[in-house]
Amino acid sequence: MKEPTMEKMRAIVLSKPGPVENLVLEERPVPQVQPGWVRIRVRAFGVNESEVTTRKGLSSPDVTLPRIPGIECVGEVDEATAGSDLRPGQKVATMMGGMGRSFDGSYAQYVVAPVGQIIPFETDLPWDVVGALPEMFQTAFGSLTTGLDLKAGQTLLIRGGTSTVGLSAASIAKEMGATVITTTRSADRIEMLRELGVDHAIVDNGSIADAVRQIVPGGVDAALELVGCGALPDTLSAVRLHGTTCFTGALGDQWTIPEFDPFSIPFGVRLTSYGGEATDLPAHVFNRQLKAIAENRLKVSVAKVYHGLESVRDAQSDLENGKTPGKHVVVVD
Repeated sequence: MKEPTMEKMRAIVLSKPGPVENLVLEERPVPQVQPGWVRIRVRAFGVNESEVTTRKGLSSPDVTLPRIPGIECVGEVDEATAGSDLRPGQKVATMMGGMGRSFDGSYAQYVVAPVGQIIPFETDLPWDVVGALPEMFQTAFGSLTTGLDLKAGQTLLIRGGTSTVGLSAASIAKEMGATVITTTRSADRIEMLRELGVDHAIVDNGSIADAVRQIVPGGVDAALELVGCGALPDTLSAVRLHGTTCFTGALGDQWTIPEFDPFSIPFGVRLTSYGGEATDLPAHVFNRQLKAIAENRLKVSVAKVYHGLESVRDAQSDLENGKTPGKHVVVVD
């Protein structure tokens, strides 16, 4: 039986940019459902680098304050508008599409989102596991498919391998049948990466192209760039003739190349990018990934699970410190 909806809910509100103390727990009205939108009872959400960027005031102009942050969540349908195939109590995920930026996001007990960016799923996995997945799996899957068109038997370099997207991309690429080479700035994380199933792990000292070509002399078929534009020329140098590099992230906070020279791209190496939305992760693909996790064929790297909205500050602080690789997940008790 559907639980009655509260008139008020608890939510984390950001009213002005600044430190984590600016993330304030408040009581807010439960959002109303408009035509074409769905209200979700939030069960868990991942905490992401982009939300830290939003909190610092460094995000894109589409972010308006005050705002409830949060670009992803999993939970259950609380109310859907007429004409939707969704039903109350159904498990769903949603992400991005302006959530937590141009409209209120998932750092709350309830959130509303357009029906087009709702992903229904069925699984018995706990909320803390499923809550880690939507954004990082969507970004990883889209980068490997739309961005790189990765095929079984190909070699893949992941630059920024201990990031949440990097770890997810490695697991998905291995399931796809690729040989995975990944990088980390910390030598003490090499063993962790190997335990997750990567074929080769390299310590990134700023120049890794030669080390990659010692493993694959002709260069890799595909490279996923997550470190940023500062590392991009070196990453491109590790890719074979007619191979592809996909620029997806900038962990080093360098998103542009001043006075970019197209001839800096090695001749015959392709450069593309990826920055998709929820619609790039079809429901059947997400459900297939959930099944693979349940069957232990796909690994999920969770750094820490937090309980209650009161813990959001701690989660953002821990993510910003970067001491533990993997996803930081808040379960909304």
